[in-house]
Order: sequence, then structure tokens, then C-alpha cells
Amino acid sequence: MQITVICVGKIKEKFYRDAIDEYSKRLSRYCRLNIVEVTDEMTPDKCSDAQRDQILAREADRIKAKIPDGAHVVTLEIQGREYSSEALSSYIDELGVSGTSHIVFIIGGSLGLHSTVTQRADMHLSFSPMTFPHQLMRVILLEQIYRCYRIIHGEPYHK
Repeated sequence: MQITVICVGKIKEKFYRDAIDEYSKRLSRYCRLNIVEVTDEMTPDKCSDAQRDQILAREADRIKAKIPDGAHVVTLEIQGREYSSEALSSYIDELGVSGTSHIVFIIGGSLGLHSTVTQRADMHLSFSPMTFPHQLMRVILLEQIYRCYRIIHGEPYHK
């Protein structure tokens, strides 16, 4: 299975990069992981709704340009569906069994995702109704994908 994570912005803090590197290494035995960073837009203080939409639209263009044809797209959104780790692992496993060979997870920037990206998604995933920093979400997502593969393969993983 090919897993691509498309993210807006770069990881600045070393501790996040270290965690991402660790989960990337762990995932290498289960899937081919590709992390794609697209440039984020500068957001002015007291951004108007029109400015916000323009920023999201520019980021959306960059994101959509990186989505491979035929990939199953999952956007991370507060309004998405919440899954337990077991349910998410079943979802990923069923995709593989049904012939899906490429899953793309999309993490937006500080303003979220433009509607054109969410409309392209096959599934909208929420980890919580809370808001998390988009840099931390990358670590959380990779940990959950790793946990899913451990569950799929019947391997122990702490609860």
C-alpha cells in the first residue's frame, strides 16, 4: 500500500521532525510512505473572510496538484467522522482488500482546508472536536497509521 500525507507548511520544530522520522521508519515495514509538503500562505492578523478564502484557495491549488489520479483521499477535518483505532484499521484494511493501492491523507494549514479540497475527499476524518496545531497533527496521524497496521497484522501495540 502507498500512503501519501499531503501537508500545508513545513515542520519547524526538531522534536516534531524527530517524531515524524521515527514513525516514518516504523511504517516502512508496512507501506510505502511519502510525505509531501506544500507551501503555506502568510495569514495577516485580522484576516478578512475574503482574504481567508483567497489564502485557502491558493493552498488548495497546491494540494490538489499533488493528489495522484485514482488515489483514495482522506481529509483531516474537525467536522469529519471520528473512528476508533480499530475501526480506522478496518477501514484501511478493507480499502486494500478491495483493490485500493494508494491512500492520500490531507492536513490543512492553520486556516484549515478549502471546500474544493474537502469536496474531492472520499472520506472526512476527525481525530477530535478539538483543534490541534497542524504540525502536531502530522505526528498524530502517522502514529495512528502505524497503530492501524499493527492492528491489521495482529501485532501487539499499547493501548
